[in-house]
Amino acid sequence: MNRVEEFETLRPLLFSIAYRLLGSVSEAEAAVQRTWLHYELSPARAGSARAFLSATVTRTAIDALRSARARRKTYVGPWYPEPLLADPYENPEQSAELADSLSMASLLLLEGLRPLERAVFVLREVFGFDFPEIAEAVGRPEAACRQLVSRARHHMEAARPRFEADRKEREELAERFFDVLEKGDPHALRELLAADATMTADTGGNAPQWARGVFGAENVARVLTSVVLPFTRIGGVVEPHQVNGQPGAIFRDRDGKVINTWTLDILEGRIQTIRTVSNPDKLGHMGPVADAWAVLRETHQARRDED
Repeated sequence: MNRVEEFETLRPLLFSIAYRLLGSVSEAEAAVQRTWLHYELSPARAGSARAFLSATVTRTAIDALRSARARRKTYVGPWYPEPLLADPYENPEQSAELADSLSMASLLLLEGLRPLERAVFVLREVFGFDFPEIAEAVGRPEAACRQLVSRARHHMEAARPRFEADRKEREELAERFFDVLEKGDPHALRELLAADATMTADTGGNAPQWARGVFGAENVARVLTSVVLPFTRIGGVVEPHQVNGQPGAIFRDRDGKVINTWTLDILEGRIQTIRTVSNPDKLGHMGPVADAWAVLRETHQARRDED
């Protein structure tokens, strides 16, 4: 197998590592491309292409993450990862772990780790790399890597919800939620929402008032029914879809252009959090992006016409 074939075989793994470290599709793709250039120009053939490329993409992503963390400190409003519709790295033995590590909640927990902690945690806990490989990838002794994994694991376990729904239960509840949402019944919606449910949005700083945060089942149900029904009446589409390995949806305008994505956090049989990503800079990898403000204005006009 030549270098190009080796690289293309491993590309899904490299992207999956980089995305979990960076929370950005575009930055992960750039890290993978830089990894290829390094591999292509490397004079000596690596003994293990997987080890060499995984180490290279990890180091590249760590450098990018340090720069990204500085930028995110000045980000206006909530920062959420760029939505990912499908993980290209398929591994049936790790499918559940891989999907859970992609969730918005997990990626946001990873944001609380330092870059080295995040890297060793992802390599060990998500992808099952052994400690000699991890030590080589991050340039630290094995003992130090074990300590970093331990600290990262403690952070993740302490902040993770205690009672998460299993995958089938989440999918069934999400299906009921979108059915009820389409009918516009606020009372039925409230029954599916946790009492302290929240709805928040990453808009890149350009947001209507409600997108700054809606709190409590009553308020969330009212906002949803006031916006989604008129949106569908002007030709908008709510497309239920797995987003970041969890139940969610893609919202499209009448021309099929992407407006935003939703992900649903489900806890103890209720929807706890609805996270929306509508920053157009984070949606371009999904296809043509709609003019969200124009759609919102038309939606508001449709609602006023009904009143």
